[in-house]
Amino acid sequence: VWYHKPAINEELLQSLPNLKIVASAGVGIDHLDLKLLSSYGVKVSNTPFIVSTDTADMGMALLLASSRRLVEGHEMAVSPDTEYFPADWLGVEVSGATLGILGMGAIGYKVAERAKAFEMKILYHSRNQRKKEEESVVGAVYCKKIDDLLQQSDFVLLAVTLTPQTHKLIGKRELELMKPTATLINISRGLVVDQDALVEALQNKIIKAAALDVTYPEPLPRDHPLLKMKNVIITPHIGSATKKTRWVMMEEMVESIEAGLAGLPIPREVL
Repeated sequence: VWYHKPAINEELLQSLPNLKIVASAGVGIDHLDLKLLSSYGVKVSNTPFIVSTDTADMGMALLLASSRRLVEGHEMAVSPDTEYFPADWLGVEVSGATLGILGMGAIGYKVAERAKAFEMKILYHSRNQRKKEEESVVGAVYCKKIDDLLQQSDFVLLAVTLTPQTHKLIGKRELELMKPTATLINISRGLVVDQDALVEALQNKIIKAAALDVTYPEPLPRDHPLLKMKNVIITPHIGSATKKTRWVMMEEMVESIEAGLAGLPIPREVL
């Protein structure tokens, strides 16, 4: 399965009575009905570990690009209508700013490691609190309540898995808790954010900006309001899109498939 295709539904499973394993690229498995697959005796694997470094890099890239308005700056620099660069065209500081990370798994923790190098203050909220030693390494402070994180952060970065509990985790209420100077960064799944509420928050200056590697759907309809906003950066779900990582993902998928067909323990099996 690549980019959630083909759809693994009951019709497909009924048409493939000898199916033994579904190998899915990436870490997210929200597109797979694990109970349905199990009822057909089909096993599932993914590639969760190889993607974390590149996806964390993408998170920091979006944070930096948004804070320093790189896309707008590029458009200004190459525009045939530009005659001078305005002196009051300003971004916001990253060094010393507060980054709130929602989801401190492998990706979230790697984002924290990178943010520490930028001298950022790091808050996080996650299902499970990290060990004190791990928090100390990156200087991260655990927020038991998501509201505390939202109220204090200059940048809020989403790195959670999409589950029923995180579906539209960030909605109208959460956006209104954020600072009017804050930026929302999403490298998880589009459905973690209520996009209608996000559009409204950006239009009404409830928050300052958004940088999104994921949306719902993907791609967005060409007339979607998010595509027309200068304070929004959208990339085409490319968190893990480097040559090396994609190659290793393919190798891991093949390894899992071969093990599944041979009746051997499946590396990176999703249980």
